[in-house]
Amino acid sequence: MASGLVALLDDVAAIARLAAASADDIAAASMKASSKAMGVVVDDAAVTPKYVSGLTPARELPIIWRIAKGSLRNKLLFLLPGALLLSALVPWIITPILTLGGLYLSYEGAEKIIEMVTGHGHGTEDAALADQTPEEIENQKVGGAVRTDLILSAEIMAIALSEVSDQSFATQAAALVAVSLLITGGVYGVVALIVKMDDIGLNLAARRNGAVQALGRGLVTAMPVVLAILAKVGTIAMLWVGGGILIHGLEEFHMEALPHAAHVVSDAVAGLTPFAPGIGSWFGFAVASALVGLIVGTIVALIVPRVMTLFGKSAPAH
Repeated sequence: MASGLVALLDDVAAIARLAAASADDIAAASMKASSKAMGVVVDDAAVTPKYVSGLTPARELPIIWRIAKGSLRNKLLFLLPGALLLSALVPWIITPILTLGGLYLSYEGAEKIIEMVTGHGHGTEDAALADQTPEEIENQKVGGAVRTDLILSAEIMAIALSEVSDQSFATQAAALVAVSLLITGGVYGVVALIVKMDDIGLNLAARRNGAVQALGRGLVTAMPVVLAILAKVGTIAMLWVGGGILIHGLEEFHMEALPHAAHVVSDAVAGLTPFAPGIGSWFGFAVASALVGLIVGTIVALIVPRVMTLFGKSAPAH
């Protein structure tokens, strides 16, 4: 009996060690996958605040909560099973999907740049919403945010999956669940903080302490600038991530000319920053990726309206 109990305890200990090892593998895989997806996350966080602009402050957090639930539903119910199924049955298709996503992100980023330069496209959305009720406007904004999130979440999940493709199926699934929860909570937590920062500032400005009042007024004054900068950072992130994905896809397809040029730029910048060559190399490659994204995205942005016209449709509004 004693020997049976000892054997059982040994089995339990072995299972516990295996579980601990699996948890470490999952945590490592999750962090690796999350770090590669951070560029898309920056864009996600930068894009979302526009969906609560123009609405009453009391509805801002409920709307963000609705969008966050839609984002989690996108990831866990649709994208995660689809990604695992594709990885198990046709793993070679992940790179083409990522490349298409990189093309889309480059197109989106380039289109935003074109709109900023030309002024075309601004104000059309507000005019379209003018005759709708507050509930209709809210539903439309939430629907638009969730649809945009579906594209960005698909990129996040594809990037994450590509980083853990050498792991077991169970570790892949657990890592993608962890990435979904971590990124959704992080993105929409930051978004909630950003959109309520002016309210926090107003609350602080009403306090009796002079230093606290000054901090509150500073927050209120700074938030429009912060939101404007965040929008530009989101556009740059789109181009950087989209271009980087395209470069990686070309390498996978053994089309080396453009990837080689990007690496030459990366090495050159690293050589100019001997005090921090790693940072210089990263920055050089990021700049090269953004330029690739801008060039390719601009070409696509010029082609899309003509293609849409051939099919009797107008180009999609953003």
